[in-house]
Amino acid sequence: MKGLMKTNMKIKMNVSIAILLALTIVAGCGSKNEGASTITPSPTPTASVTTSPTVSPSVGTTPTTSATTSPAATATVKPSSNPVTSPAASPTPTKNGAIQVIAKPESITVLVNKMNSLPSSYEPTDLVYPNIAFTFSEKIDKRKMRQAAATAIEKLFAGAAKDGVPLAGVSAYRSYATQKSLFEAYVKKDGEEKAKTYSAVPGTSEHETGLAIDVTGSNGKCAAADCFGGTKEAIWLEKHAGEYGFIIRYPQGKAAITGYQYEPWHLRYVGADIAQEIQSKNLTMEEYYHTVAVSK
Repeated sequence: MKGLMKTNMKIKMNVSIAILLALTIVAGCGSKNEGASTITPSPTPTASVTTSPTVSPSVGTTPTTSATTSPAATATVKPSSNPVTSPAASPTPTKNGAIQVIAKPESITVLVNKMNSLPSSYEPTDLVYPNIAFTFSEKIDKRKMRQAAATAIEKLFAGAAKDGVPLAGVSAYRSYATQKSLFEAYVKKDGEEKAKTYSAVPGTSEHETGLAIDVTGSNGKCAAADCFGGTKEAIWLEKHAGEYGFIIRYPQGKAAITGYQYEPWHLRYVGADIAQEIQSKNLTMEEYYHTVAVSK
């Protein structure tokens, strides 16, 4: 009986030992699995910022930039409340880096001045000889004008004659080469600074457009000279030139704007509507187009 009891006790001890060993193994496996576990971080959304220029369509405005944080956001461009109408010019400067070359030199309303130059190769394609009197008899280039201007100057001369103020042409069209020679002669005579107050650098003369003409009285006195101012011819032109589509291009008291001294004899064809508005408001072409004043 005692032997049987000892045997049962040994069996119970062995079972207990086996259970303890099993529990130890299970605990060890649990620790190992925890060490092997990994954590994958969630991606963090980021916002991108982009900049895009917003340019006003009006001339002379300063470009601005606006930032957006969403692809759906768009910049709004607001047009100027005072749009400026002005002749088109290319952004390509000439040799001195200041004068812009005119993109559409054939335009009847083209603005030509010290800051806006005709291309050196430009030559009007519709030059004709207007049927008017000149102070010379030769049939040469400086009698020519573009067709529209030639027709208008014939009507202007006829209107002046009807009012008892006969006129004569002094000089109309000049080529780039002719203007170059003329300007160089004036520079040699009076120096460049003085020459620029009454003569144009080649490319910047209105005479090269075929739309300008210098006129005087039929007697030829005071032709393209200061003494023409105040004559009955000058007074008539100031009052009536606009009716025929012409303006006094370099009016009195506007030298700081046009860059040239008063020239009551210099007529420029721009068409009747614009000419009458410029004349009635006592404007220059620069003021009409809202451009900056021309430096001397």
